[in-house]
Amino acid sequence: MAEDERRTGYLGLGSNLGDREAHLRAAVELLGEQGIGVDASSSTYETEPVGELADQPDFLNAVLRIETTLEPERLLDACKATELARGRLLGGPRHGPRPLDVDLLLLGDVEHRSARLELPHREVRSRRFVLVPLLELDPELALPDGTRLAGALEALEPGQEVVLSGPPLTG
Repeated sequence: MAEDERRTGYLGLGSNLGDREAHLRAAVELLGEQGIGVDASSSTYETEPVGELADQPDFLNAVLRIETTLEPERLLDACKATELARGRLLGGPRHGPRPLDVDLLLLGDVEHRSARLELPHREVRSRRFVLVPLLELDPELALPDGTRLAGALEALEPGQEVVLSGPPLTG
């Protein structure tokens, strides 16, 4: 990716501690301060915890469509800095409670693998709380390999309740 090449990407936001909506709204602002253009936000969704720690508060989730010239690893750094600015502690349990989680889901047609980052995000096809808001923003969205995400959502087993909670975080 050329340094000045702009790509469309998608970031997943989640919060289940404190003022969840305030954390998500602050993420939009903090990402903008780091030169990441937030083009659109999905609605917010109330979701049940998924993963290794199911006994924790429900999440408020949304997805942002962004424009950026940042390379994947630098974009990940911006996401992690945003989490820390909202009080996320390093070294907590995987999938544990947190004031803010910012996941890099997709970045154009980039496929990237490193010790820190996998693009597309390894769980983008299997998480209803990601797919529902992602497809709200772009119902025809596909992965770089051509996999349509609407098909991935249709193929999910029942569970992972996702309930519309509020309007988009922007606009």
